[in-house]
Amino acid sequence: MTTTIDGAGIAQRIRARVAKEVATAAGSGRVPGLATVLVGDDPASAVYVAAKRRAVREAGMRDFHRHLPRHATQDEVAAVIDELAADPQVSGILLQLPLPRHLDAATLIDRIPVTKDVDGLTTASLGRLARGERGLRPCTPSGVVELLDAEGIPLRGAHVAVVGWGELVGKPLTQLLLRRGATLSVAHEHTTDLAAVTRPADIVVVATGVRGLVGPEHVAPGAVVIDVGIHRTPSGLAGDVRSDELDGIADRITPVPGGVGPMTIAMLMVNTLRAAQWRAEHEAAVA
Repeated sequence: MTTTIDGAGIAQRIRARVAKEVATAAGSGRVPGLATVLVGDDPASAVYVAAKRRAVREAGMRDFHRHLPRHATQDEVAAVIDELAADPQVSGILLQLPLPRHLDAATLIDRIPVTKDVDGLTTASLGRLARGERGLRPCTPSGVVELLDAEGIPLRGAHVAVVGWGELVGKPLTQLLLRRGATLSVAHEHTTDLAAVTRPADIVVVATGVRGLVGPEHVAPGAVVIDVGIHRTPSGLAGDVRSDELDGIADRITPVPGGVGPMTIAMLMVNTLRAAQWRAEHEAAVA
């Protein structure tokens, strides 16, 4: 039988460790703070931000939130980011995506200081990732790696197929996996034979945004399948993988919901804590 990976349970353990470290930091007067910036009233974005803010409070961190109207200008959003960047109580800044179409997301993201980029999406953060330098890593890719580690699935020498070459997951994930010694195959929208890429793999990570793209024809018996996709359907949430068809084929698989999603929020908490700790290290070094 295929084992379902308990991403929610693993994430909760990570969040508990973060909360313990935050409590220790609070004793010395250093409480990490996360600022979330939401522009507009997209229902899905509002739900995601609410979940992140709830996790912040449960971890004992400071919750800084800015909600701007949908018609906010580029300069208005930039001014909010600059204000938070200058606030010493704010350890990390998260600009919730997607933004309204009239805003230039890339330019706004790059206004976030690399030391407060808890989403790991600025040009500077991605450059540090590519060069293997210390920095804050994108939350979902980091969550995937942490999930595999928690399950005791070795990455060094493993053949991993990454399906999806997006900026948020696929591209940074390949960097993380390569640095862990994995051998990679990558499939994207121009791949002509998806099964030829995925079936030889020990681990298949799917992050395409295409509901039900991957099924038994793409997965070898005994493989581990990580489903990053999430889609709202009339019957509930679904992923990029037809997971019910992989029962008895895959060795382990992440569910949707309850798999990668909780890990993303857990790694956001980790990044916020790290940002605060690194700031404290820097201040001590220059004192």
